[in-house]
Amino acid sequence: MKGGAPLAPIIRTEHLRKVYAVGKERVVALNDVDLSIEKGEFCCIVGQSGSGKSTLLNQLAGLEKPTRGKVFIGRHEISAMSETDLARFRQAHLGFIFQSYNLLPTMTAAENVALPLMFKGVDKNTRLALARKELKSMGLLGRANHLPTEMSGGQQQRVGIARAFVSNPKVIFADEPTGNLDSTTSKQVLYRMLELSKNQQVTFVMVTHEPELARCADRIVTILDGKVQSSVVQDEETRRRNREELFAGLDLTIGGKAAKEKGGGGGKTEAGRAS
Repeated sequence: MKGGAPLAPIIRTEHLRKVYAVGKERVVALNDVDLSIEKGEFCCIVGQSGSGKSTLLNQLAGLEKPTRGKVFIGRHEISAMSETDLARFRQAHLGFIFQSYNLLPTMTAAENVALPLMFKGVDKNTRLALARKELKSMGLLGRANHLPTEMSGGQQQRVGIARAFVSNPKVIFADEPTGNLDSTTSKQVLYRMLELSKNQQVTFVMVTHEPELARCADRIVTILDGKVQSSVVQDEETRRRNREELFAGLDLTIGGKAAKEKGGGGGKTEAGRAS
């Protein structure tokens, strides 16, 4: 809920259940989950390892089918879609930031970022120009022509984030998007996400282990043993205070001074995380 009256939810689940077969055992990853997320909300999903938060993210994004229950994005029941229709829907409306980057190794940073636009039929010159614009906002313009193997883990993650932003999706799903970034870059990336959510009414659903990042969200969903323990919408004053504390004294240009002066390739602390 932003600024008063509640909005119609853009994401909604009904009695969502997911069971995995592990050998002869059946593992209940999600159990009767009812959840609503409003348009333009920045939602963080938190919980202990194995609590079901990544499974919930995959269900909300249509990356896995539920064992039982329903998932809606807008008026579309994505849990009932065929794989073909679901792929088209994701391509048209959703963005993804993966924990493992999922960059194509034979493509440059710019080509990886431009990939969603290629699937939408955008011409090559236009999509590469838009990709470079997003890379610049991530402090990586100087890495536009580099292959993933020529970048640190943190830089690859920022390429993945730029790829999620480039097609202006309605919803972005992010699984630990700052997990391979140093603390300063993590805050800069979160700031960029919050600005996008605020200015363009993009809905973010993010899984994180970092409490200080979660405290900046509009909504915090806590998962335990496959069930939603709480879904708390923070009031505006609490959000403002938490964000001011987190971003105090921070250079909000991703990549810092080097990015401003040279089109930036990332700081020394992040380079140490090369994979």
